[in-house]
Amino acid sequence: MDKDEIHLRRLPAAAPWGPHGDSEFHGVDFLPDDLSEAPDETGMRVNKKYSCLPAEEKGIHIINIRAIEDIGYDQHESTLLNSLSKNPDADCKYGLYFRDGKRKVDYILVYHYKKSSSGRALARRTHHNDTSARSTKQDHPLPGKSVQLEMGESEPPADSHEDDKRFRREEYEGNLVEAGLELEHDEDTKIHGVGFVKIHAPWNVLCREAEFLKLKMPTKKMYQINQTHGLLKKINSVIQKITEPIQPKVAEHKPQTVKRLSYPFSREKQHLFDLSDRDSFFDSKTRSTIVYEILKRTTCTKAKYSMGITSLLANGVYSAAYPLHDGDYEGENVEPNDRKLLCEEWASYGVFYKYQPIDLVRKYFGEKIGLYFAWLGVYTQMLIPASIVGIIVFLYGCATVDENIPSMEMCDQRNNITMCPLCDRTCSYWKMSSACATARASHLFDNPATVFFSVFMALWAATFMEHWKRKQMRLNYRWDLTGFEEEEDHPRAEYEAKVLEKSLRKEHKHKETDKEKLTWKDRFPAYLTNFVGIIFMVGLTFAIVFGVIIYRISTAAALAISSTPSGRSSVRVTVTATAVIINLVVIIILDEVYGCIARWLTQIEVPKTDKNFEERLIFKAFLLKFVNAYTPIFYVAFFKGRFVGRPGDYVYIFHSFRMEECAPGGCLMELCIQLSIIMLGKQLIQNNLFEIGIPKMKKFIRYMKLKRRRSLDHEEHVKKKQRYEVDYNLEPFAGLTPEYMEMIIQFGFVTLFVASFPLAPLFALLNNIIEIRLDAKKFVTELRRPVAVRAKDIGIWYNILRGIGKLAVIINAFVISFTSDFIPRLVYLYMYSENGTMHGFVNHTLSSFNVSDFQAGTAPNDPMDLGYEVQICRYKDYREPPWSENKYDISKDFWAVLAARLAFVIVFQNLVMFMSDFVDWIIPDIPKDISQQIHKEKVLMVEVFMREEQGKLQMLETWKDKDKKKGENCNNHSPRLSRSHSGSLSSCHSYPLDV
Repeated sequence: MDKDEIHLRRLPAAAPWGPHGDSEFHGVDFLPDDLSEAPDETGMRVNKKYSCLPAEEKGIHIINIRAIEDIGYDQHESTLLNSLSKNPDADCKYGLYFRDGKRKVDYILVYHYKKSSSGRALARRTHHNDTSARSTKQDHPLPGKSVQLEMGESEPPADSHEDDKRFRREEYEGNLVEAGLELEHDEDTKIHGVGFVKIHAPWNVLCREAEFLKLKMPTKKMYQINQTHGLLKKINSVIQKITEPIQPKVAEHKPQTVKRLSYPFSREKQHLFDLSDRDSFFDSKTRSTIVYEILKRTTCTKAKYSMGITSLLANGVYSAAYPLHDGDYEGENVEPNDRKLLCEEWASYGVFYKYQPIDLVRKYFGEKIGLYFAWLGVYTQMLIPASIVGIIVFLYGCATVDENIPSMEMCDQRNNITMCPLCDRTCSYWKMSSACATARASHLFDNPATVFFSVFMALWAATFMEHWKRKQMRLNYRWDLTGFEEEEDHPRAEYEAKVLEKSLRKEHKHKETDKEKLTWKDRFPAYLTNFVGIIFMVGLTFAIVFGVIIYRISTAAALAISSTPSGRSSVRVTVTATAVIINLVVIIILDEVYGCIARWLTQIEVPKTDKNFEERLIFKAFLLKFVNAYTPIFYVAFFKGRFVGRPGDYVYIFHSFRMEECAPGGCLMELCIQLSIIMLGKQLIQNNLFEIGIPKMKKFIRYMKLKRRRSLDHEEHVKKKQRYEVDYNLEPFAGLTPEYMEMIIQFGFVTLFVASFPLAPLFALLNNIIEIRLDAKKFVTELRRPVAVRAKDIGIWYNILRGIGKLAVIINAFVISFTSDFIPRLVYLYMYSENGTMHGFVNHTLSSFNVSDFQAGTAPNDPMDLGYEVQICRYKDYREPPWSENKYDISKDFWAVLAARLAFVIVFQNLVMFMSDFVDWIIPDIPKDISQQIHKEKVLMVEVFMREEQGKLQMLETWKDKDKKKGENCNNHSPRLSRSHSGSLSSCHSYPLDV
């Protein structure tokens, strides 16, 4: 063939037809015949940067698109090439693979573009790689970027902002290709104006990044896990048989007797790893993690020197970035995959009684999400004994309510105790026996068993924390995280932008370009805003609680004027119930507001890394939500009824409203009502209805929009959606902070005021059984697949849990001591009781008041409401009687009870703290068998490397012996060597070099 004659190479049998199924060619060159036999490094130099072919096909040159245009190739002939592939969507498994059906899609980038409706059929045209055209300043897309090749066709005009985004995408995607990734575009989708970039990481990139990230991978070496013997083995076998019905039917959950030895991946030591099946060596979770690391660190100079995909997402260059789910989770003909298995064995309400397949969750979502669900499972499991003890305590109160002497005395009509009015003028005197129901109900939650339950829950919290640490160590060993240390993350896009802005200002002033970083002076305005904002939010919460107090006082006074006796008798119940509902609504609303404010306050601080951002956001959100949720409860527990004053000398607010008083049976019953309604309301409305309803509403809105679009284009309606299109319509993953936050707040309800509400663990348990499956269903079916993040613990949440546990001991000590009547009863029983019983306790806690000492205008308008004239009324306090010399002064009994209360707080707090620390000390953080297994792994790894070194030495010695024998054979030859003999001699001496 002549040198100038054109030689067109034949198409490979498995050539990829491009991202759209058309006659699209990747990495194609038009070469003269004399260059057709050139080595790969010369022939592919033009295309090496943007080649999207598999490694085994990179040496094959196909026809250049530009050359086809030059020789007048007709575009309609592409149908002939299309006919070679009958159903390209079936080959790529509807978006899970590239069009060649071989390369798996590891990550998806989504962008918006503008084009005319007439150009939709032409948007799937081929992509060129002409380097001479790329050298100009015009817009020339990457391989996979659609261009219109018809001579008379021109692209629709686009504004400069869209052009700038397209330039950034082109440069960024070019840098991704240079980093070794393979890309494929698709703009012919059912979603108008949305394009997708499919990313595949080839084997060499996966190996390189796995070595950089120090990913521990299983080696060929397997070893036996230490098994229990004797009695423990029999007990474990019995437990396994009993719990077999509640075990999930997944392979990862079955007990293992052998384990593969893991080692950080190294390309130099690939022979240690089992690479027989390269396709499954790196699972989908690991592949997406590796690609995400490349996306984060790849730079884009047109994005103002910002780093990573996060900045491009923030600037709107890309609208989304996510890994794909493994496939569909419902349908008759769905292929088996991990997502479908998770949906059946985990994300279903029908399997609520089963254990969670934590190892499969970790395999699919990564260690960080796996640890969250493992922690939630341990917490829910530990609530079972707490719920049982709480039910027993509650039943004890129910069983002893008829034997409780103080409540019997209050209900006795014969006592005829007349109580002072609850408000000025409009309220009249009332009989203590009318509060009988409240007194009997208070005993259900205010009895000696609640003190035991408070001690039990303090020890329970300490045991739970220790149990979780041990569980966490087991998971670290099983998931090969024992030697994992978190490295510093890439800077956030906002931080990079602030640093760039600072450096530009400095460069403009001083003409210097030193490496800058943000100091406390740069962040001082943000710190000041954070401080003022948090103080304002806390003050707003207190103001709202104070407003509810005003509502309670004014409503009580208004209802007391009611002429109906039933209205006057139910004043306290009505006021308490309505006030708690108002508090609940305000708490739910402010929770959402405070979450947004906490995120905004954290954003203006501009933390450097995502980890710093998350920790600061958690601290602010927890502080605001803690104050919001618990302030009304704190008021009832520690402030209501403490600053009332006495008849004739009441404490007033706004000169007309008296401070609230506790019921005759104490404030503990009201505290129980407040706690139960807020806790149950938050769990039912905020945690369940919002989590179910809001995603369903968003999904319905998206469905209606898509239905409207489909009606406009019947041809697209017939097409089946690709996997990345389906995942794009799912909700983006917003992090684990909201999930942890609701559980931490619930943990506070369970532990902080448990002395007043022993049934709190039971309601928390029932909620969490639903919560686990609700969160699981959300992660599997309603959220885009999050990027797998490695983590060895739950982070800052563990410290928050420990802090709540310590605070719970103190708060429960004060609740028992000051809110309940437990201490006054003990003092009366051992100091004032005449017969060693509780008879006379109610009369002992009431002081007397002479109605003639009322201030002017405060006496009841109807003093004869009870049918007789009242001279002396009673009120709950320890004061001197009116016939005493120091009338209405605080009595000695008050100081005796106060001293006993303070002594109880000190003893209770120190005793429970000591017991908690003892539990912490006596239970080791690392289980003994796990520590033995970790030590065994280290010994086995040393043995593996020692054997490898010995093998190398033996091989070297063998080579030396062969070299000596070869040298001796060569020296035995005759000195008169022919030409051929000399050649063989030279080959003898070159043998070691060849080896």
